[in-house]
Amino acid sequence: MGENAISGNLKNLTIDTKDSETLVVCFGEMLIDFVPTVGGVSLAEAPAFKKAPGGAPANVAVGVSRLGGSSAFIGKVGDDEFGRMLADILRLNNVDNSGMRFDHNARTALAFVTLRADGEREFLFFRHPSADMLLLESELDKNLIQKAKIFHYGSISLIEEPCRSTQLAAMKIAKASGSLLSYDPNLRLPLWPSEDAARKEIMSIWNFADVIKISEDEITFLTGGDDPYDDDVVLQKLFHPNLKLLVVSEGPNGCRYYTQEFKGRVSGVKVKPVDTTGAGDAFVSGLLNSLASDLTILKDEKKLREALLFANACGAITVTERGAIPAMPSMDAVQNLLSSSSSPSPRS
Repeated sequence: MGENAISGNLKNLTIDTKDSETLVVCFGEMLIDFVPTVGGVSLAEAPAFKKAPGGAPANVAVGVSRLGGSSAFIGKVGDDEFGRMLADILRLNNVDNSGMRFDHNARTALAFVTLRADGEREFLFFRHPSADMLLLESELDKNLIQKAKIFHYGSISLIEEPCRSTQLAAMKIAKASGSLLSYDPNLRLPLWPSEDAARKEIMSIWNFADVIKISEDEITFLTGGDDPYDDDVVLQKLFHPNLKLLVVSEGPNGCRYYTQEFKGRVSGVKVKPVDTTGAGDAFVSGLLNSLASDLTILKDEKKLREALLFANACGAITVTERGAIPAMPSMDAVQNLLSSSSSPSPRS
């Protein structure tokens, strides 16, 4: 699988997927984040930067693997030092990276990210174009996609061709193979040509997904300013007939959930935050790892609440350490937090 995708390219290694029956395949961008060595400053004020692996779909793939699950990543990086570093990071984290491709002409994407003193995140992206935007449909590892129990993706790959068409093709392959389609829009407005373009493209694939995770800010953006806490807004504007689960993440406050049969809220797990980077991705990886093992969770509210409390704990642990991939928790860490936490047991 994928061994001869790039002739003579030893950077592209297949990790034996431990159990293809529970495989989570993540599609999209992987890049290098440059983060200031001190907190609470603007990018211009930062004295120096430290590099870290980034990209939401890749974070989720590592998160699933860290929890003991089986995961793979599909995407494109540059045939450069950073691209090779990212492929190695996936391999070292037991993520099947055989679906990665290396572009000889475009560079691996870079992003400078800071959390300013006022609490706002500031982004500066270098993608003109970057390799992740150039993945072709012909470069897809179709066999890997067809093995997915869950196929997970975001919206950043929709910004430019050819990657937009490639993502749509990958989604169709996964759907035809019986995979559960999972969508986290992960809105990054600075990357889009306009707010209208972002809203239109993010919603263009909305009805394909079986599971969607969104934030409060994304509800406000996608609905044109409606109240993100209003159940009627969520159900009328964002819940579609084929959707099995819509989750609204509320950071430290936990999450809300909506299915065809029931809706509710699960409390967050209290911790002392250090860095919120990757918390949403850790939450998604916790939820998808549970679903990959047991899809009946979607029909059983008690099981779903337990899975969402587990996902909340994954996100909570991640904010206690710096970075996304380094902070993704192990199963033991999550279970220890839940057993020591004062959070109420999930109940209807």
